[in-house]
Amino acid sequence: MDKLVSNNNPQYTYDISYGKAHVPLYRVYATPLTGITPIPESAFTGRDNTLFALEVDIEVFSQHVLPAYTHGDNTQVVATDSMKNFVLRHALTFNGSTLESFLASLGRQFLTTYPQMQSIRLTARELPFATVPVPQFATATFAASNVLYKRSHDDFAIAQIDFSLDGDTVAITDHRCGRLDLQLLKVTGSSFTRFVQDGYTTLPERSDRPLFIYLDVYWRYANVASMLTSDLAQYVAAEQVRDVVQVVFHEFVSESIQHLVHEIGLRLLERFPQLAEVSFEAQNRTRDPMFTSDSDDRVKVYSDPFPAYGSIKLTLKRAV
Repeated sequence: MDKLVSNNNPQYTYDISYGKAHVPLYRVYATPLTGITPIPESAFTGRDNTLFALEVDIEVFSQHVLPAYTHGDNTQVVATDSMKNFVLRHALTFNGSTLESFLASLGRQFLTTYPQMQSIRLTARELPFATVPVPQFATATFAASNVLYKRSHDDFAIAQIDFSLDGDTVAITDHRCGRLDLQLLKVTGSSFTRFVQDGYTTLPERSDRPLFIYLDVYWRYANVASMLTSDLAQYVAAEQVRDVVQVVFHEFVSESIQHLVHEIGLRLLERFPQLAEVSFEAQNRTRDPMFTSDSDDRVKVYSDPFPAYGSIKLTLKRAV
């Protein structure tokens, strides 16, 4: 955002923002997510959205708020408590089915209602819940309950959209979607060899290792309209991205985590031509080998390593 200059203190510039973080909401009986284009790596084709749970962050960037900092003038300040209520009230009338469409409609309403905000950043994080299997006594089987859910602390979707007001027009100026907190352990089919060896090296080469990674995946669309189209044929579901990650990890024999995330990036850009870029933030959480069976060298015991971990990042963009 642009730096601001105060009329009272022209010798300084200011970077300011304020807002409300972690506003939780639980909308029941939201519009079902349908119309997702199937892909080979995923069984996900939609969800009923009986429980649409998320938490929202609102960050406001506005020169009109600067007097509140410089001389205590709050006449242009929208209370963050009002922002929280605005989000919750909007959730009641929301008729979409995705995090991104929720933020898009919310952002437009915010800047239409409060033009003094000028520009805002909205972030939504999925609060994942899983259906509970319950018995179907007539058929002696189990099926997912349509009313009972249990809180999950598994990986989750995230979306972030920036908005600005130009006259009476609200424009989307940036966006990023993601799937966060994947934790995946592959017991064989990963290696790490031929790295630099010198006097500081204590790590042995491993031609086959159980690779344990933490992974965050992000993506941007080439055209925001693909993200917000009403028929959702071009929408990229975070569940499908997660499944592509898992399938590539399952199939690919990697020489390093760098090698692995590059292969995942190639598959994602191949599978979703509507995406302009994908990026990864990975952590190497591989466990240390402790003991090997005398009778079967596949049988091993591992334990937690030294708490420091390797960090790997990659952004892969289509050439213009």
